[in-house]
Amino acid sequence: MSRVAKKPVALPKGVELNIQDDAISAKGPKGTLSIAKPAAINVKVEEGNAVFVTEDAALVPLTGTLRAILANMVKGVSEGFERKLELVGVGYRASMQGKDLNLALGFSHPVVFNTPEGITITTPTQTEILVAGADKQRVGEVAAKIRGFRPPEPYKGKGVKYAGEVIIRKEAKKA
Repeated sequence: MSRVAKKPVALPKGVELNIQDDAISAKGPKGTLSIAKPAAINVKVEEGNAVFVTEDAALVPLTGTLRAILANMVKGVSEGFERKLELVGVGYRASMQGKDLNLALGFSHPVVFNTPEGITITTPTQTEILVAGADKQRVGEVAAKIRGFRPPEPYKGKGVKYAGEVIIRKEAKKA
């Protein structure tokens, strides 16, 4: 069996796991998430841990994937996930107007991004954006969409970048 699938998922206090024949749902203080479950993979809750068992050797890799996704779901409903974006460039600003993120990214028009359901976007400063939520995949997707409005360019490094992202700079053309 996969080494990932053998490791149990610890369920912190306040997190409930509802296991049905075709789906698994996790409920916690940050919300509720669910995922489809193949019938050949058995999930049991033993002593505060979720344990995965499968008899079919072909489903062992899928069992490890399901375990990793479930571990992210449990962490998401208990703690949540967060991505931080930084705006680099003169005049690049971000502000929240209700549920809409208003971005000034050097275009002739402001870029308005509507916050999807289940995601919270905050702007601690004019050049920082915090994307938070319970679903790791959705948080990453929303952060990537915001970054996609003006990805960092390699000559001056201007644009929207992830916090801690290193932009490899190019040398300008020489005459």
